[in-house]
Amino acid sequence: MSDHFELSAEVREDLGKGASRRLRRLADKVPAIIYGGDKDPQPLTLVRKDLEKALENEAFFSHVLTIHVGSDKQKAILKDLQRHPAKETVTHADFLRIDENKAIKVNVPIHFINEKKCHGVKIQGGIIQHQATDIEVQCLPSAIPEYIEVDMLDVHTGDIIHLSDIALPEGVTSVALALGEDHDLAIASVIAPKGGAEAEEEEAIEVEEEAPEEDESED
Repeated sequence: MSDHFELSAEVREDLGKGASRRLRRLADKVPAIIYGGDKDPQPLTLVRKDLEKALENEAFFSHVLTIHVGSDKQKAILKDLQRHPAKETVTHADFLRIDENKAIKVNVPIHFINEKKCHGVKIQGGIIQHQATDIEVQCLPSAIPEYIEVDMLDVHTGDIIHLSDIALPEGVTSVALALGEDHDLAIASVIAPKGGAEAEEEEAIEVEEEAPEEDESED
């Protein structure tokens, strides 16, 4: 976790939907809130361009952030983002305060590697399907991985990769797997392409069956 992210925020005094709309439209700022820990929830405002610049880095979503509120520094993680349904601009951000000595739950992005070299794709002509793009894990804030790698190199057509197949870093556990084997969710799979080997075989049989029999009568 080499990246370090800091955001400057102001305490938001004017609350309510109308105030939030004015804030976004007139001041080009984003309403936010920081909560958790032993402090009360605190409404904030963030400069839109600063937040959106930070969001361009994938690591921002899984790192401990430093939120500057005046002279106060608060450690937090990004817990939720709300976006405009049409414009995709950020309309609200939620931050959760963290304690460096207490484990937290956080969603970490998945990086699928060797997809083009995947056996099921390169040799068998299959297609990779992603059932998940991130994994919810639990760990100490200092142990949050930037991403989780899933190697697709030796995955064959028909294979399914589950949560239990993924090696997590030391000190990091899957929230779903902690609930039991019934929660061993599928992460990715390789499916046979339409018109694959089985379809070709069936087509060959149909052609053979429909072929006219040779005339064995003697001249």
